[in-house]
This record gives sequence, C-alpha cells and structure tokens, in this order.
Amino acid sequence: MRTIQKGPEPTTLTKHRQQPHADYDNYADKAELRQALVAEQRGLCCYCQSRIRATSDGMKIEHWQSQTGYPAQQLDFGNLLGACRGNEGQPIDKQHCDTRKGNSDLCFSICDPAHPIERQVRFLGDGTIKANDSNIDKALNTVLSLNMPRLVNNRKAVLEAFQRCLQDGRRLDPARELRKWDSSEPGELPEFAQVVVYWLRKKQARAAA
Repeated sequence: MRTIQKGPEPTTLTKHRQQPHADYDNYADKAELRQALVAEQRGLCCYCQSRIRATSDGMKIEHWQSQTGYPAQQLDFGNLLGACRGNEGQPIDKQHCDTRKGNSDLCFSICDPAHPIERQVRFLGDGTIKANDSNIDKALNTVLSLNMPRLVNNRKAVLEAFQRCLQDGRRLDPARELRKWDSSEPGELPEFAQVVVYWLRKKQARAAA
C-alpha cells in the first residue's frame, strides 16, 4: 500500500451531490469517477497494488467508510477509492481487498498524509506484509486478507525479479530506481511497486547510517 494523494473530484460528482435526493446509486457518471480514481492511484488497487483498469470489470469503487455504516459519506470523493475485484464471487476465504472488507471498518486510512501508511507497514523478503501496530496488522490479515498466498507470492516474485536484475550486473542507484517505482509523475506504476520501494528505502537508510 502507498499513501494516495486525493486530487480534484470529477465535476459530475460535484454537480450530482448538489441535486435533491442525490445518493451513490443514482449517480450516473461512474465512468468519470473510475477514471479519476485510477489516475490518482497510478493504475493500482488501493490495497493490494494489483493492476486496476477504469472499467466496471476492471475495478470496484470502494467506500473506505461503507455506504451502509456511513451514508453521509457515500458521495464524498475523499471516501472513494479504486480497488481490484478481489476474487469477487469466490468463497470468503479466497476474497481480498474491498470484496473481503465489505462493510467492515478499517482502523487506518491510506489517504491521510499526516500518517502515511508507508510508515506503518513493512514487507518481508517472503512477500508478507506486516504492521508493527497490532490493530493494523490484524486488519491487513482479517479485514483485507492481504497475506493470502497468491498476493504473497506475487509480491515476492516482483521483488525477486528486481533483485535478479541487480545480480546480472546492473548498478543499483536507489534514487534512480525510486523514480520508476515511486514516481510522482502521472502514469501507471508497476504492479506491487511498494514492495520494491520498501526494499530500496531500506538500502538508502543503511547506506546513510
């Protein structure tokens, strides 16, 4: 996960919210909303960082605070995120991200610049995601199921592929690599980018020590 910097909301959402009896279900232009969410998240699921696309089949529109529990937030752009399909339709033990989360609350936000999620989670070499805070760690596993085997294996594969490039003689320049894996420029980031970002940040910290 990486902290999402929320940008301007779609104009259609602003206008819709001003209409009488406006709610999420009768908001017609969800296509523009999907485009905005995918762009600001750099083409990655807000939780697992798998690839999402701005289509109804390619993503879900996630309410960080659920529509059921927080109806007043259903049209708040700051509450809306782009998530992967999360094995929708599969048994709950095979679901992840928003599909697994449902109406459950999360004890952390990935849109809070005052408490960047990058400072709260870490990635182990085997692809596992962990948090030092026990409540966040529990949420990663039970609410979002981010340590299901497929996601763990995908993160491990991305990190190992990056490390193999270095073993082939490529000189490691952490600052240059971070521009690729954690760039602030518009455009897609690589899938599961944060596992490489975490590894590079650790390298930088050790070099500076």
